[in-house]
Amino acid sequence: MDAVLAWALAQAAGTRWRELAEAYVSGATRVTFEGRTVEYRSRADMEAILRAGFNAENPQARRGPRISLGAGR
Repeated sequence: MDAVLAWALAQAAGTRWRELAEAYVSGATRVTFEGRTVEYRSRADMEAILRAGFNAENPQARRGPRISLGAGR
């Protein structure tokens, strides 16, 4: 989760990822961004959303190792 939080906190102030990360770190479950307020049920829900955002914005981070199999000739 450390890499995900670091990524989210590095976003511009006022963005949903930054606001969500700041709320998560502070222990709050209510987040307001772009004039909308969202109340999360738990920090686990917030963590799942942060991870989903990180994976969507950084598709290379979720890929596993690449393996090539030779033709065997």
